[in-house]
Amino acid sequence: MENKWFNKTASEVKDIFNTDLKNGLTNSKASENLEKFGFNELKAQKKVPLIIKFLEQFKDFMIIILIIAAIVSGAISIAQGEKITDSVIILIVVIANAIIGVAQEAKAEKSLEALQKLSGYEAKVIRDGSVSVVPAKELVPGDLVVLETGDYVPADLRITEAINLKVQEASLTGESVPVEKESAKIEEEDIPIGDMRNMLFSSSLVTYGRGKAIVVETGMNTEVGKIAGMLSNTQKQETPLQKKLNSLGKTLGIVALIICAVIFVVGILQGREVINMFMTAVSLAVAAIPEGLAAVSTIVLAIGVQKMVKKNAIVKRLPAVETLGSSTVICSDKTGTLTQNKMTVQKMFVDDNIYDMTNIEDITKYENANQEIKLLVYNGMLCNDTKISDTGELKGDPTETALVDIALKLGFTKNIYNEMPRVDEIPFDSERKLMTTVHMVNGKYIVFTKGGIDELLAKCTSYVQEDGVQKQNLNEYKYRINEVNETMAKDALRVLGFAYKELDYKPEVQDLEKDLIFVGMYGMIDPPREEAKLAVEKCNSAGIKTVMITGDHKITALAIAKQLSIYHEGNTVISGEELHVSSEAGGSRRFGRLDSDRFLSLFQETDQEDFRGVPE
Repeated sequence: MENKWFNKTASEVKDIFNTDLKNGLTNSKASENLEKFGFNELKAQKKVPLIIKFLEQFKDFMIIILIIAAIVSGAISIAQGEKITDSVIILIVVIANAIIGVAQEAKAEKSLEALQKLSGYEAKVIRDGSVSVVPAKELVPGDLVVLETGDYVPADLRITEAINLKVQEASLTGESVPVEKESAKIEEEDIPIGDMRNMLFSSSLVTYGRGKAIVVETGMNTEVGKIAGMLSNTQKQETPLQKKLNSLGKTLGIVALIICAVIFVVGILQGREVINMFMTAVSLAVAAIPEGLAAVSTIVLAIGVQKMVKKNAIVKRLPAVETLGSSTVICSDKTGTLTQNKMTVQKMFVDDNIYDMTNIEDITKYENANQEIKLLVYNGMLCNDTKISDTGELKGDPTETALVDIALKLGFTKNIYNEMPRVDEIPFDSERKLMTTVHMVNGKYIVFTKGGIDELLAKCTSYVQEDGVQKQNLNEYKYRINEVNETMAKDALRVLGFAYKELDYKPEVQDLEKDLIFVGMYGMIDPPREEAKLAVEKCNSAGIKTVMITGDHKITALAIAKQLSIYHEGNTVISGEELHVSSEAGGSRRFGRLDSDRFLSLFQETDQEDFRGVPE
């Protein structure tokens, strides 16, 4: 980040763009900036004309020889009054091969364009003191953007105001847990994107809270735009099949030409007619070169592409199919690729029992649930800001949506929101690490609190067990709670504790989080995809090494790697810091200069020599 916006105060950023922290840009200034900076959109790669794509299909040496031979043979046949059937057949095969290749690439490009169109969205912006909704592409540097839960960040922004603001940046950092944001200036100069707490980046998602921010970068200047630029500038390389076919074509072509020349010369020396010998030489050249080889290879690759389309994989270039088949090492991101990118409740601790929530059929359903389970589920649903749409879609923080999702799976319904309406609350605070809500039930009040185990236990004086009976002596039971908490943490689960209390009167805010009754805990994680596990198994059986690369924490990545069979006992786990140290010590020869502070890779082999070829 050249301008290091995170090192500047909101006021300094405001002055740079001549905007206002309350009223935003004027409409005239916005128009001026739009003309100066252009639209806020990623530039598509320059389209290659169809005729150029078609002509590129004829670059192969073998194809060139076939075309020349077909043309010469046809010309001579016409001159002698003979049929040109052979020449026509050769040209048809060659042209059909080119059409198949162009058609497949065009189909892939249309699919990609359709996906890009789906990414268009709108943004709320303050201009001339009033809030308006504009297409995200019309945002300009200096615009003051308003963001709420569920909004996509439309550009790179410097936060000016943050109220319990949390943003999911998995698309950039791989971190599945939303990042808490703030507006304060950051003093450190060299920090990774994941630590820029006063910045918002294009394509990330607001999962909690609200805020305001100034647009500082748009289009190709955003972090996402820079990635897109690097991808568009990658050089095309020949695949192993293309190299072998080109080599074979050149070898056959040269040998055929030499033989033809020898036969032609020998025939002339023997006193044969020049035309007859030339036709003989051309016929030999055509016969020696397998004109059907290029067509067969193209058709086979096209069939492979169609099979991948059925599995929802878009292949832009035909040769890429063969390249995938030649892979010996596959490196994959974790979040959203190997995992579902969706927090899911895995364990439930209540009534001194640990329940496995991955098999919901084994869990006591709503109608038969005991009082403790009901209290825990009610707590998770009600001490929660998740929105349930008319279609049943859950919108909000991934952790909170996981709590509502498990409740719905257990048979609880959203009617609970009407039966137990919220009348007061203390929003989640990063320092307190707690959230509390107050609900009215049959003229009484019930307080629900959730948060970190240590912080929650400090607010509790007792616990509930055995049919809702309140137990005393929480201090004696804390060892059991901490034991279960540690067990879940070792499995890389994110643990949340839950507590409650009932009152006959509405309590004061300062008294809400006092004398609470501990109920239980949930353990959550972003679980691996079932199809990813099968894919890794297939790679293992095929002798392909799998590598996980993620910005997530070591313990979390390791747990997922074990579940996917990427990691086995004795394998190596390497963090970004360790790679950086290795590079500083001369280890770049083995690992490449990978100096990201949040890099993590899990190798299937302890011998890292296989990775000497990592590009620097």
